[in-house]
Amino acid sequence: MTKTLTDKQQKFLEVLFDEAQGDFVLAKQLAGYSDATPTRGIVIALEEEIFDATRKYIVQLGPRAAAAFGNILVDPTQLGAKERMAAAGQVLDRAGVVKTERIQVEAAGGLFILPPKDRSADDED
Repeated sequence: MTKTLTDKQQKFLEVLFDEAQGDFVLAKQLAGYSDATPTRGIVIALEEEIFDATRKYIVQLGPRAAAAFGNILVDPTQLGAKERMAAAGQVLDRAGVVKTERIQVEAAGGLFILPPKDRSADDED
């Protein structure tokens, strides 16, 4: 069931990540709420919508984060490269782009024998 939002609530969500840059109070003002309206009440009423909008915003930042990796690969001497890589990695992690780790297991062949199970621990139960 989709929640019907008021015009002010919709505007609040629209400006939250753009003009307001994540500032709830500024988003409230830009959406046309009065200063007497408690910001906390707006945020609580829109909790799920804010979470969803945050997830979408992070996904939108994904390509920029990926491009940052590419730019640093081309010129690793640029100032702040280490910090940009860390920030880009965090954005990509939260956007759901995960790094792949591969583990190679080699066996020399043969048989691996486990020690006998300690039955005294089972008997105590």
